[in-house]
Amino acid sequence: MKVKGKHLFDALRDEKCITMACNTRFAKGVVAGIFDAARQTDSAVIMELAKSECGLDGGYTGLTPTAYSNWCNEEAGDAVWALHADHLTVKKGTAGELQEIKQLVDAQIAAGYTSFAIDASFLFNHAGGNLREELSENIRVSTEIAKHIYAKAGIDAGLEVEVGEIGRKSEAGFVVTSPEEAVTFVKALNENNVNPQVLAIANGSTHGNIYEGGKLVEQVSIDIPQTKAVAKALREEGLETRIAQHGITGTPLHLIKEKFPHGDITKGNVGTYWQNLTWQVLDERQPELMQLVRGWVLEKFGEEGRAKGMKSDEEIFGKYSKKAHKQFYNELYAIDEATTRELRGLCREHALKFFDAFKSAGSAEKVKQHLNTLK
Repeated sequence: MKVKGKHLFDALRDEKCITMACNTRFAKGVVAGIFDAARQTDSAVIMELAKSECGLDGGYTGLTPTAYSNWCNEEAGDAVWALHADHLTVKKGTAGELQEIKQLVDAQIAAGYTSFAIDASFLFNHAGGNLREELSENIRVSTEIAKHIYAKAGIDAGLEVEVGEIGRKSEAGFVVTSPEEAVTFVKALNENNVNPQVLAIANGSTHGNIYEGGKLVEQVSIDIPQTKAVAKALREEGLETRIAQHGITGTPLHLIKEKFPHGDITKGNVGTYWQNLTWQVLDERQPELMQLVRGWVLEKFGEEGRAKGMKSDEEIFGKYSKKAHKQFYNELYAIDEATTRELRGLCREHALKFFDAFKSAGSAEKVKQHLNTLK
């Protein structure tokens, strides 16, 4: 049962659980495996792809909004889920750029998307005299796009916004969102009749795989005390916005289960992880195809990756292989049924572990109960 994003977020806002949001760059087998685990645990789940992954031109996955929606609709069965447009990223804030975003939103709505993430976090006025002035462009752009979404999809569309550029570093380390910054931003949006259910913040996480010395390492940089402080400030101001945690790939599951503030964080994005599982299965089952994929990535991006300081072919492949989905779209979606079954089973197995760490078992029933109160 696909639901409006707002209804899902509202139903679980004060529950001690995190809803997993899955960026599945490759759909065949992966989407089905995640939905299998969602149904088995009675967990609500969000399926999502970002603008860069899934645009009108197919992004770097080769999937358009309609194609991705069709995959999800076909595999969902009776799972409780929302279809989310991740990272509608705005970097300049020009009229032309905003028009492109609105065109994509229109296509996503037509394809059945029920939730949207506006990312105008790049728009930061360093010359501003106070927080409101520093965030003025982010506020303006987020408001304009949100009102377009409300006009076309209704006010029960899910809404995520972002303040603080995720993964940005200074000489002192990761730049993190302050409680004051989060409160100022959300209050300003509320004043403009824009009411996001979740807020993505900069809290030390990084999108994608993390490497040190060319070797894949765990992600343990998420600043949990800062995340709790931001959530506490939002609650104390009477704001109904909770935290969306981005960049979870590589974070140890025991850390998520034991240390994450479930209920302060209500949405957790897992993306590159599913891609890693895809390559793992194809390495075993389709070695000739993976030799082509790996060779193309290293030839195409090797020099660029080394210029950026990447230390190994493993790191270059881990960072750039997302670009191969579109390049090898036909070959990847032609994998045989045995390979698809193995990938589906592996994704189900790992999704079960994430649902456990996110403490989301039973959340689907809570969404259904909330929907009954709206009738």
